Amino acid sequence: VSPPAMSRRVVRQSKFRHVFGQPVKADQMYEDIRVSKVTCDSSFCAVNPKFVAIIVESGGGGAFIVLPLAKTGRVDKNHPLVTGHTAPVLDIDWCPHNDNVIASASEDTTVMVWQIPDYVPVRNITEPVVTLEGHSKRVSIISWHPTARNVLLSAGCDNLVILWNVGTGEMLLALDDMHTDLIYNVGWNRNGSLLVTTCKDKKVRVIDPRKQQIIAEKTKPHDGTRPIRAIFVADGKIFTTGFSRMSERQLGLWDLNNFEEPIALQEMDTSNGVLLPFYDADSSIVYLCGKGDSSIRYFEITDEAPYVHYLNTYSSKEPQRGMGFMPKRGLDVSKCEIARFFKLHERKCEPIVMTVPRKSDLFQDDLYPDTPGPEPALEADEWLSGKDAEPILISLRDGYVPIKNRELKVVKKNILDSKPPPGPRRRHSTCDSDFSQPALEEVLEEIRALKETVQAQEKRISDLENKLCQFTNGTD
Repeated sequence: VSPPAMSRRVVRQSKFRHVFGQPVKADQMYEDIRVSKVTCDSSFCAVNPKFVAIIVESGGGGAFIVLPLAKTGRVDKNHPLVTGHTAPVLDIDWCPHNDNVIASASEDTTVMVWQIPDYVPVRNITEPVVTLEGHSKRVSIISWHPTARNVLLSAGCDNLVILWNVGTGEMLLALDDMHTDLIYNVGWNRNGSLLVTTCKDKKVRVIDPRKQQIIAEKTKPHDGTRPIRAIFVADGKIFTTGFSRMSERQLGLWDLNNFEEPIALQEMDTSNGVLLPFYDADSSIVYLCGKGDSSIRYFEITDEAPYVHYLNTYSSKEPQRGMGFMPKRGLDVSKCEIARFFKLHERKCEPIVMTVPRKSDLFQDDLYPDTPGPEPALEADEWLSGKDAEPILISLRDGYVPIKNRELKVVKKNILDSKPPPGPRRRHSTCDSDFSQPALEEVLEEIRALKETVQAQEKRISDLENKLCQFTNGTD
């Protein structure tokens, strides 16, 4: 007699079924940080293999702090900040192709791009590499293009999405007349050919930014009135979080080719914090972090029903004010770490490590397929002209070693270059006769050398200050 069908049901096989989260030890946290209290649904924290950046409280103007990853423990109250905005900073995002470059968006309507040195500077960083001005209201969202060099997206409360070429400081595209109300979030697909946006008008839109066309939209993917979030996941599917009519939190999975019906729609709980989704394409896991929640829930997305499979919940006692998500190349592969979050509390930042339990110490290639590395696959103008390219992948077999600081060079296009000035050239404006090319080179070389000396001295002063801090620790 065959056994009843129920007993034959096998538990779904997945190598991620036992992923568990664990906070780091107390001395591995970043303490004494005045995390921003601005009411804004952004994540307030951005991390990469070199640095953790956190939006902080600042009297007058807006600021964020950048800490080298290894600089854990108490943060000196005089630690330099990045201060250039004249109103609060609302969003920050590290450039995926240069770990020393970060962009910030602010209530002052501007976007600024900053070069962060590898050493801790002595004073606040006040001069951005470039300031991008084009929004008429506060800018609450920024996001770098995943594969094209120097392409940055910003979205503001003027319902406008702007794409910039950071390398020239100019606006590439402005997507206006597409959103009738406040934009909640914007996400790129894997190769950066499409955008997905959510908006207060209760629509999810999929946009081809270069054609400036909406290629699909869904009204009310979730019936509730609270904010919706949407991201691209594998195979161009879209994952959303929102609220039901009864104010229960929901998650949904959608297929672009049939946007009418969800592939999956699940109720979760009745908490009222907006769920921020973080997606890891290598494992197909979505992590949901609610602002004000004290837990991280995570799900695996597969091709078999019910398509979105609940894995587990990491729970803690303290609510999160924001969350940073480390790119794959910043993880410790020797410990089978598959995600690392940087959870913001009121006064500290606590890394939380997600691990797949494995007995072997060998490199687990099934957990770590090749992953996007720091090299861009396209230049900005190639992308703008219609080219697409998948991310350039790297192996994590021997771990990832961050690249030394590469300077972001901004070459502003000069409008005078395009049309020659009328009339004969004025004698005094040329310097060719009095000033030979070699002499110019010499002066430039001298300036370069002076620059290097100043940087070396700044580093030395910083090192000496750090040493002095260690000596005077506890004696002031």
